[in-house]
Amino acid sequence: MTLSDQDKALLAQIEAYLNAQKSVTANFLQVAADGSTRTGKAWLQRPGKMRFAYDPPDPQLLVAGFGILTYYDPDLGQTSNIPLSTTPLGILLAPRVDLESADVYVTNILRQPGQVDVTLVRKGKEAAGSLTLSFATDPLELRGWVVTDAQGKQTIVHLYDISPAARPFPDSLFQFTPATSPIPSGG
Repeated sequence: MTLSDQDKALLAQIEAYLNAQKSVTANFLQVAADGSTRTGKAWLQRPGKMRFAYDPPDPQLLVAGFGILTYYDPDLGQTSNIPLSTTPLGILLAPRVDLESADVYVTNILRQPGQVDVTLVRKGKEAAGSLTLSFATDPLELRGWVVTDAQGKQTIVHLYDISPAARPFPDSLFQFTPATSPIPSGG
């Protein structure tokens, strides 16, 4: 995609906004590729940390920290570990978000009244999928994202009740152990 001056100005504004976001909490609604929905609480701390704790009775957990994205499904007795740098979410959690870097490129910008969506892929890892970030525009605020995986399946995440944290979260929030409670105290 060839970026216009207007596109570049928008991306600079989005980068400044994302780079200013250090620690936030939010509630989320997740819509899976099969149409099923789940809700829960999210903690995001840049760089590189995220936790999605799903509301009961859903015992699944998604934790990113220390370079690894861990997905835990106790019903299946399965834990998956993926290097965060290979996932589309790694773009959002990078130490410095740079949407025109050597590692990332913009494939689409969709402007709608009150909203803008920016689709990103990792250079050289296009087959791993894409990340579409959705922002409210007045004021600029991240409202969610769509992860499209290698098979073309989409997971949509809507964020609401977004709140900046007064201080960083403890590292333990972003560490996975099978005994980790689904919804940690604090935060």
